[in-house]
Amino acid sequence: MPFPRTAGILLHPTSLPSRGGIGDFGPAAYQFVDSLVSARQGIWQVLPLGPLGHGSSPYSSISAFAGNPLLISLERLSDHGWIDRTKLPSSSSGLTSNPVEYDLVFAAKMPLLFEAGRQFVNSASGSVRRRFEDFCSENAWWLDDFVLFDGLRAQQRSASWHEWPKELAHRVPSALERVRKQLAADLKIRRALQFAFYEQWQALRRYCSERSVRIVGDVAIFVNYDSADVWTHRELFRLNEALEPDVVSGVPPDFFSKTGQRWGNPLYRWDVMKASGYDWWVQRLRWATRNCDYIRLDHFRGFDQFWEIPAADLTAINGRWVDGPRDDLFLKLREALGGLPFFAEDLGYITPEVHALRERLRIPGISVLQFGFKDEGSQMYLPHRAAGKVIYTGTHDNDTTVGWFHSGASDQERRNAEAYLGRCDDGIHWAFIRAAQNSVADFALIPLQDVLGLGSEARMNTPSQSGGNWQWRFSSEQFTPELAAKLAHLAELTDRLPQPVPVRADQNFAA
Repeated sequence: MPFPRTAGILLHPTSLPSRGGIGDFGPAAYQFVDSLVSARQGIWQVLPLGPLGHGSSPYSSISAFAGNPLLISLERLSDHGWIDRTKLPSSSSGLTSNPVEYDLVFAAKMPLLFEAGRQFVNSASGSVRRRFEDFCSENAWWLDDFVLFDGLRAQQRSASWHEWPKELAHRVPSALERVRKQLAADLKIRRALQFAFYEQWQALRRYCSERSVRIVGDVAIFVNYDSADVWTHRELFRLNEALEPDVVSGVPPDFFSKTGQRWGNPLYRWDVMKASGYDWWVQRLRWATRNCDYIRLDHFRGFDQFWEIPAADLTAINGRWVDGPRDDLFLKLREALGGLPFFAEDLGYITPEVHALRERLRIPGISVLQFGFKDEGSQMYLPHRAAGKVIYTGTHDNDTTVGWFHSGASDQERRNAEAYLGRCDDGIHWAFIRAAQNSVADFALIPLQDVLGLGSEARMNTPSQSGGNWQWRFSSEQFTPELAAKLAHLAELTDRLPQPVPVRADQNFAA
């Protein structure tokens, strides 16, 4: 699928300067889209939007299909009568640019969301009630199992599902029917919150589409063990008789970590998935493409070969490469979806076979400028080598460009960068931005931290580091009209102006 030559910004919604301690789909999101329009940016890239598990990583969600309720805007719920505005946090509550403190946000926001959901379930009528009922009916294939899992997880004080009473962990039908009746009122509220999430997300998406801004979403290749997906579809995962993983996911030692990364996700039974026509993957990617215009496939290498780690090991050192589904899965996806609107995160040690798979499927790869100055082999990441790719200054897993240049880069890397980029009076971050925008890549995507010229204090994630990740937020005053005008001028000069986006007829949401 051809990608238009476009410029865009990488920013997860949690980083927006919304009220209540975390970014959401409320007024700050629409203000950010207006800034993108002023900056002539045609893409907003987000990270995964699913409900968070332990560690608060968007790549470790408790569902591959549900939305994170913390992203629901209480202000927009209030506008539509779900909750009284006097109960909302004040604009100064937690300060809108403070780092996200997930435990505090969850404790403060979830009771208000449940109050709003209860009010909606008890009083909604007319067209919004019909939309809610249609949403529940059309999405029952994932929604019913998710809300039951979510409700039981709350009842069991967030214990992993394999620690629940045996009849629930093993999904004994009579036990599930009993708890459905016991939790009936709670499950309705959880359905209402998922309805609110997707109404608000699609309303925001329509606002973007009407302004020629495309959304790039993100699909993690693996899912969390403690998730509705594994609990519901255990036959698709490598689990032992105790319902625990035999082997888990990760990557071998690389420039991010000397011991590799032990992600801990259960691995798929690809033979079982193939026998079912990859139905679960078709549903997952169809849902993703319904909610975003393009999808970044995280850890694309895992579709060719994945790193299999014994579950008992504490590091990723002793893993081994095992063959993945390769073309077989993607040919089925192309047939089901009518195309492959994906690009591949293909960073790290990538074999010729992985590149060949991506090229056969005509899925663009990724170039990251920060990786381009280390040694002779790093030149593959430089702008002149980025044809048919998506280029970044850095990703959510990198330090900011300013932080990298002043603290993380070696002397040789700094010399190489300065030799390649030339003198830059307005900061190294602008040298990187200009190089990315001038490149031959299709998409040029810049983390907002680099546009703002921020240092390591604004880093989003440090792989293999527990704590302190996914917390950064900006303030509305930082993305100034002057910065927007500078980006707009660059987009014009580099032939990256936004192109019109088709607005789907069913994108008519009011939440």
